[in-house]
Amino acid sequence: MTQTPHVSRLEVLFSLRGKTALVTGGATGIGRMAAEGLAVAGARVLIASRKSEACQSAAEAINALGLPGRAEGFGGDVSSEAGVEALAAETRQRCPEGLSILVNNAGRAWGAPLGSFPFKAWEAVMGLNVAGLFSLTQALLPDLGRAATAQDPARVINIASVMGEQPLGDGAYSYAASKAAVVHLTKILAKELACRHITVNALAPGPFASNMTAFVTADPDGQALVADGVPLGRIGAPDDIAGAMIYLSSAAGAYVSGSILPLSGGINVMTGPPLFEEAKEALDARKSQQEPGT
Repeated sequence: MTQTPHVSRLEVLFSLRGKTALVTGGATGIGRMAAEGLAVAGARVLIASRKSEACQSAAEAINALGLPGRAEGFGGDVSSEAGVEALAAETRQRCPEGLSILVNNAGRAWGAPLGSFPFKAWEAVMGLNVAGLFSLTQALLPDLGRAATAQDPARVINIASVMGEQPLGDGAYSYAASKAAVVHLTKILAKELACRHITVNALAPGPFASNMTAFVTADPDGQALVADGVPLGRIGAPDDIAGAMIYLSSAAGAYVSGSILPLSGGINVMTGPPLFEEAKEALDARKSQQEPGT
């Protein structure tokens, strides 16, 4: 008699074997971290961005790690309507059985000081970060639906930012506003797609080392300076993204929809200065100095 191999509860909860994921902008940065994390859990991962060679190189690097999952890279542009349609068609051809996981990571930023922030920075950033994200999700709804069941929904995971929740312009006004739009769209789509057994969640990362932040994080001293401003005292690591992706994509996260998962080391709960505590200490110190004999 052939015995069925024992499958641990951990494997049941977090395995992505048999699932196919598409990660846009997956060749570098957070997208690359997400793609590798999904492969760690056994998923077949499609990596697409405007730079097809970079996607193929990223896929080869992931496959060389000997992970349970496999990756494949190809070109795909979500910054235009034609690009979205082409990427959806390519995904459908590669995954006729349906798409289990869509990670909307492709995005761009634009930095300039207030007073000289250009008009064109709004169309460029909002077009990709918001319109492209929404349009690709919409185009792939039939494919997500084919892979979805009540007990095991299809997943849409949007990459937002802590800058979309906290009033942090930092010279990237259109980027911050676009990520606030991603947060709101995530909640709207979660509400509307629940009846189709599709969950929609978002990650809201803080500082991670990526091409977008390389102007500071490429330098170890720059990383340390950024880390000084993070409550947990460090910038994000690849495993922080990988773990969150596996959770939201697996059985462990099947009942979660409409969440904005903070990956910002506590920046998401930073507030203004204490209004009363420091004032009370200063007032007490002033009174003690004014008391006779002090």
